Amino acid sequence: MEMAPPSLPNLFTGFLKIGLMGFGGVGPVARHIIVVERNWLDDRAYAEMMGICQALPGANTVNAAVMLGDRFRGATGALACVFALMAMPLLSLITIANVYDAVSDHPLARVALTGAAASAAGLILGTAARLLTKAGLARWAWVMAAAAFLAVGVLRLPMLSTLLVLVPLGLVAASLGARRV
Repeated sequence: MEMAPPSLPNLFTGFLKIGLMGFGGVGPVARHIIVVERNWLDDRAYAEMMGICQALPGANTVNAAVMLGDRFRGATGALACVFALMAMPLLSLITIANVYDAVSDHPLARVALTGAAASAAGLILGTAARLLTKAGLARWAWVMAAAAFLAVGVLRLPMLSTLLVLVPLGLVAASLGARRV
């Protein structure tokens, strides 16, 4: 039995919550709300969508908001999701920027920013590990993930160049893998 698509208010409140809770990195929160809490997608569909969002220009979660909103409620859904996602962070950022401007010269402010950066890096790594282990990836997809990490994370190659090489290779590997099944 297929579930009915989420309503416009449900999409709006889901992405409003993602935007509100996304301090330090919205990835883990977005996955939890989209997959676990709201059941809009399963882990595999979420990983596939985020793969597409990563390859597109713009922020991954904004791209996901557009894709999910459009999938479930068309252009109106896409606009509602993006507006909800961006509203509270924008207001929060304006407030925080004003406060930071007042305290930016203090040494404790610099220490706090270093801690925030370390936390954000940990959230990104944790979300990536969760996606890789729960997505049920084929062997070729693990190779693509490792190649992308090596190219961008270790060798510091530009992401666009890496994608221009790995996306066609991934498409070939996927089509060869589909023929074997």
